[in-house]
Amino acid sequence: MGKVRKGIIPAAGLGTRFLPATKAIPKEMLPIIDKPMIQYVVEEAVDSGLKDILFVTSKGKSAIENHFDFDFMLYHILKARGKLELLETVEQITQMVSITAIRQKEPLGLGHAVLLSEPFVNCEPFSIFLSDDIIDHEIPVMAQLLKVFEKTPGNILAVQEIEPDSVSRYGIVKGIPLNKNKGRLLQIKELVEKPSPSEAPSNLAIMGRYILMPEIFESLRKTPPGAMGELQLTDGIKGLIKQGYPVYAYLFRGKRYDTGDKLGYLMATIDLALKRKDLGKSFRDFLLDLKLEGNLH
Repeated sequence: MGKVRKGIIPAAGLGTRFLPATKAIPKEMLPIIDKPMIQYVVEEAVDSGLKDILFVTSKGKSAIENHFDFDFMLYHILKARGKLELLETVEQITQMVSITAIRQKEPLGLGHAVLLSEPFVNCEPFSIFLSDDIIDHEIPVMAQLLKVFEKTPGNILAVQEIEPDSVSRYGIVKGIPLNKNKGRLLQIKELVEKPSPSEAPSNLAIMGRYILMPEIFESLRKTPPGAMGELQLTDGIKGLIKQGYPVYAYLFRGKRYDTGDKLGYLMATIDLALKRKDLGKSFRDFLLDLKLEGNLH
């Protein structure tokens, strides 16, 4: 079956929900405290044991690659000024992972972005991280999925229970619980993309982390484009289910933030700042001193 060694991070979106900030800056490079949001996702990949990462980007997104590249001038300026702690920080960024990047020249959907990664994957099982989803847990979510994959090889989607009135924003799955992982693992029997609450088969939503087998590429090639001419990854996964390939859902542990949404971005910033040793206490004191009731009017 093979080991999962590679990660795909699609990052070609326009980031229109964060305009005008994203007119010149890739959404993925917006900072959460002092790190761009995409670095949190790359760190999750590294902490899960993955070292080879492919960014699927688009025009104007070279800042993502540059962030993980060596900066000769910055290195020597920091060294000359004796800012060794900062120097160590930027060196760690450049050394943490091997980066490859390709461009998605047209906005043809997540499925199309994944299809572009086929030469990089090279017939191996692989992982996908959606950069809008930052998930906080002492055991990285991808590490949780990889542990499941070792015992139950196949396609695995990270899922979480959501409020029923939110199902129209997600891919929703329905499955049969397996007697493994304390009931957290299900074999998917039905998958619906963004259903209405009355049509949703459950309240289990796919949350931006996948392990997929290379058969997904052939399934995507056979999948017709959906709305607005976009190729949907969920439609390709539905094709795998129809062909009899095992597809599982895993109820992961962790708190997920949708940083592609303004409110989710703010929530992630506040929660992660409160966890910082260098900021947490002072920031907590600041929040406690706020007269929130007065600020709400």
